[in-house]
Amino acid sequence: MARIHPTAIIEDGVTFGEGTSVWDNVHIRHGASLGDECIVGEKTYIAYDVKIGNRVKINAMVYICAEVTIEDGVMISASTTFTNDRFPRATFPDLKSLRPSEPDEHTLATLVREGSTIGAGCIIGNDLEIGRWAMVGMGSVVTKSVPDFHLVLGSPARSIGAVCKCGLLFHKFVDGDNGKYGCECGLAYEIAERKVRETEVYAATIS
Repeated sequence: MARIHPTAIIEDGVTFGEGTSVWDNVHIRHGASLGDECIVGEKTYIAYDVKIGNRVKINAMVYICAEVTIEDGVMISASTTFTNDRFPRATFPDLKSLRPSEPDEHTLATLVREGSTIGAGCIIGNDLEIGRWAMVGMGSVVTKSVPDFHLVLGSPARSIGAVCKCGLLFHKFVDGDNGKYGCECGLAYEIAERKVRETEVYAATIS
């Protein structure tokens, strides 16, 4: 059973998995779905039809707009903002009527893959993907897709290295990175042209 704070606004058609907690002054729009054991921090907004997986942690004051999908085990830190329109306008060109808020041909999707982390105060663009177990450093502005296991920083965000599933940076990128690398936690990876993949070899066996 989900735990919902009495000040939260939950619209019709929202679904929750077992053990999910929604804290004070959260607003979740119609049709959104959240999986098991999620946490939604205070003053967060989740737009209509947003899909959120299991065991996702969303901190305070996060804005998640329409056409965002978040897979299992994702961490979204405080004050992160998602976007879904590259060229937004409030009105039509005649200035006599507001543009509708519903998704249209200009609305672009964002996919946040399993295990990834988005640091505090980030701005996430659209028509892109945050890769599996990737990490976005605090205050970054993401304007293009982030590969699996990459750490990105800055505005615009750029890859600086590879992060382990445990969260530690195990390798800093230089031109021509190729080889096998181990994390101090015992997991191991192979990098070829900055594409990072897990291997079955443990760090203790890598020289």
